[in-house]
Amino acid sequence: MVRKSCTSRPWDVASFPSHEPRSQIAASNSYGVASPAFADAVAKFEDARLALFGVPYDRTCSYRGGARYGPGAIRQASYNFETYMMDHQRDILAVPYADLGDTPSFGSSAEMVEGVTRMAGDVLRAGKIPIVIGGEHSLAPAVVQAFPKDVGVLGIDAHLDFRDSYLNDKWSHACSARRIADHVGAENVIYMGVRSYSAEEREALEALGLTYISSYEIHERGIVAMTERALKEIDRDRIYLTIDMDGVDPAYAPAVGNPEPFGLAPMQVKRLLDILGPHLVGMDLNEVSPAWDQGQTSLLAARLIREAIMSIGEARL
Repeated sequence: MVRKSCTSRPWDVASFPSHEPRSQIAASNSYGVASPAFADAVAKFEDARLALFGVPYDRTCSYRGGARYGPGAIRQASYNFETYMMDHQRDILAVPYADLGDTPSFGSSAEMVEGVTRMAGDVLRAGKIPIVIGGEHSLAPAVVQAFPKDVGVLGIDAHLDFRDSYLNDKWSHACSARRIADHVGAENVIYMGVRSYSAEEREALEALGLTYISSYEIHERGIVAMTERALKEIDRDRIYLTIDMDGVDPAYAPAVGNPEPFGLAPMQVKRLLDILGPHLVGMDLNEVSPAWDQGQTSLLAARLIREAIMSIGEARL
């Protein structure tokens, strides 16, 4: 059972180093606020194929707080890496992408959903692929709602997140898969890496037809086979990917809101990104609470976003 209290540690992200020419300060607009850009996000929005933005929101957290600091910490960590991606044999600068900064602070979860859906919709209408950095997992259905209902959704998560409501909030992070299923249909959603759900969620997934692949199956049968199975079961050409960092084992990603042992290894998530790249029309990565480690979770999150940028971009070069 997910705990009902939310704890946090102080986290100072007030000062960021300047990294010119690898970055630019994302311009303020009617939706977002200026924020230090993700490394190598040097393309202008009109020239970009992908557009990043952050959602520093964690008001529905149920255990560890601080995911609102995730976008800043992940951006800062992104400067650790070379622009040349050795395994891709290509420079990430070959893929033009922009960073639009962060959304403003939101009050209620319903307000957050409305604002994020609007911003993701603007990105999509401009013909760009959105990559959204959280923040907590409650942002995922907000982004998915900006897409037509014919997309499939694949999630990486330790938890099923299939409650209909949690603590009287239907937009809680614990309900994200349920709200996604409301939009695209449960038959078009599959979660991977799952190793925890409630009795309520067990009944709901059987009644509504949600499919999941446990972390145990992935370790036993391999990430390639299980990813191919997921694509076959979703049976949609266009896939949206949502990554809750607690899907990764806490040995590698300890700074998350609700850590759960027996998770995925980073290399497994990378291989999934390699396979999914040609299918992806958008993604989010969420639930990094950076104060709970020495920076390793933010580093991994930043690297996974860079891997996603390359995997998506390579398929479209």
